[in-house]
Amino acid sequence: MKISTKGRYGLTIMMELATRVGEGPTSLKSIAEKHQLSEHYLEQLVAPLRNAGLVKSIRGAYGGYILSKTSDQISAGDVIRVLEGPISPVDFTEEDDPAKRDLWVRIRDSIAGVLDSTTLEDLISFKDQGVHDNYMFYI
Repeated sequence: MKISTKGRYGLTIMMELATRVGEGPTSLKSIAEKHQLSEHYLEQLVAPLRNAGLVKSIRGAYGGYILSKTSDQISAGDVIRVLEGPISPVDFTEEDDPAKRDLWVRIRDSIAGVLDSTTLEDLISFKDQGVHDNYMFYI
């Protein structure tokens, strides 16, 4: 499974909102400028996050977005599934060789385990500590 820009930028949005808790709503424009991303693209990504109940939109001159839960209640897996769909390294069916199917299931479960056990709070902590390669896996 390869995480696309949708998943990566979605995590960027969520981490920015998590780091700005208590500061009021955050505009996508400020996130786009800080990370040199397209504001239009971020608008496309925040809609499914809002529909999934991960963020709330605040209207008005000082509007923007806030997290709908605390940063320790939102996992990377929550964000990735909303933006990328189901987590699976390959599409496999019941007709596949049982040995290969078992391998794909174990890989899927391992990826899901890492994503689901890593919260936004963890990601912010890693970033603040300068940890950039905490989850380096070699297969």
